[in-house]
Amino acid sequence: MNPMDNLEKQLICPICLEMFTKPVVILPCQHNLCRKCANDIFQASNPYLPTRGGSVTSGGRFRCPSCRHEVVLDRHGVYGLQRNLLVENIIDMFKQESTSSKPAPDRKEEQPLCEVHEGEKINIYCVTHSVPTCSMCKVFGAHKDCEVAPLTSIYQTQKTELSDGIAMVVGNNDRIQGIISQLEETCRAIEENGRRQKSQVCEKFDNLYTILEEKKREMSQKVTAEQEEKLTYIRGLTRKYGDHLEESCKIVETGIQAMEEPEMAIFLQTSKNLLIKIEKASSTAHLDKVERGYDNMDHYCVNLKKERNALSNIDFIRDLDDEEEDGDVGTPGAEDVEGTPVAAAGGVATAALAQSSAVPSQLNSSPIAAKSTAST
Repeated sequence: MNPMDNLEKQLICPICLEMFTKPVVILPCQHNLCRKCANDIFQASNPYLPTRGGSVTSGGRFRCPSCRHEVVLDRHGVYGLQRNLLVENIIDMFKQESTSSKPAPDRKEEQPLCEVHEGEKINIYCVTHSVPTCSMCKVFGAHKDCEVAPLTSIYQTQKTELSDGIAMVVGNNDRIQGIISQLEETCRAIEENGRRQKSQVCEKFDNLYTILEEKKREMSQKVTAEQEEKLTYIRGLTRKYGDHLEESCKIVETGIQAMEEPEMAIFLQTSKNLLIKIEKASSTAHLDKVERGYDNMDHYCVNLKKERNALSNIDFIRDLDDEEEDGDVGTPGAEDVEGTPVAAAGGVATAALAQSSAVPSQLNSSPIAAKSTAST
């Protein structure tokens, strides 16, 4: 391969797929972009930031299209990125060399031949069966009763459809990338909220007597169970979006390769399947959406003031006569906590503990309900 061709490939912008247009900016990850392309992708990633004259006028962030590294910009936006003068000079030298060099001889393109009629070139398109064919097939072959059209018209139509489809998938991939970033933020928020709530629960239970240790462990396990259930769901959803994004990128790459095919007949042989794949890749209706507040775990806030007051009046050394009153423990006849008999105070504590354990048990169904709502 010509060294100039290799150099030209290195000077292609990953956004516009054309040779870099000056000024060229270099990202922190050492990849290069046209400043205009960098500004376009920056605005697409930050649609709600204020703009002036078509450029974002405040800080934000976007991901490098080559390595997905997150680029954080200050208030100057893409104009705060450093210009790559070396690349700009190489572009100038490349253009001068290309202009002075002799044009390469035209390469004779081979036109596909009909498989049925030997030596006949494929030069028409059967609209009825959506396949390219030859004139002999139309005259007395399998397509003699079919509607046909010139290859040029069908070529332009389907190439336009494929181009529009690729643009739509690229835009959809950007939205999916944004959703994945939000899902990653949700995972971090769930982990942080789960740790905070478990810390609060453990801090309050540490002030109680040994009898509360089992209850502390039980409630901590419920917080952990919901946290793990939510994280498992969010991570699974993240993998689904990631798989969908990977598949869409492959389709886009295949579509771009098809767009580079100069021969109309060869292009039309693959374009229909590509359009079907692109239509499927453009839809995310089969992927769940996470409802607002799904990462919230504040419902595990615990107030043990009432239980602590009840436990402070319990005498664990009980007489044998008190065992006969077990059936009356926690009855409505018990008076206020202060000055109550030991059995009655124990009943109040038992009832209070039962009430406190019922709250997280009821709320434990929240992730399932949230997941059902999200699936709906």
